[in-house]
Amino acid sequence: MLEQLRRNIAVAPELWLLEICNVLLMAERRGRITPEAAAENQAALMTLPILLDSMPDSHLPEISALARRASLTVYDAVYLDLALRRQLPLWTLDRELAAAARRFGVAVAP
Repeated sequence: MLEQLRRNIAVAPELWLLEICNVLLMAERRGRITPEAAAENQAALMTLPILLDSMPDSHLPEISALARRASLTVYDAVYLDLALRRQLPLWTLDRELAAAARRFGVAVAP
């Protein structure tokens, strides 16, 4: 993935930032990393060429509908919606999200 990011710009929903911060915080709380390492990782991730996509509030009904149709959480539906709207492949390790993406015709990056 890092090699791909060296050659391309990725697009992620603004939610991605919160998820990254939460993953690092949970790793810190579980003693897997130090607070300093969490801060360093967060700073390093912020330097990656990732364009943040801002979704208008008026789009929430469509996200909810997509979550229902795809049997996903609303959070995961935000990623699928972004891939659909921008016609981009989806990068995920989440099996359910990847399967839903494929059902909706979205390519899933290996």
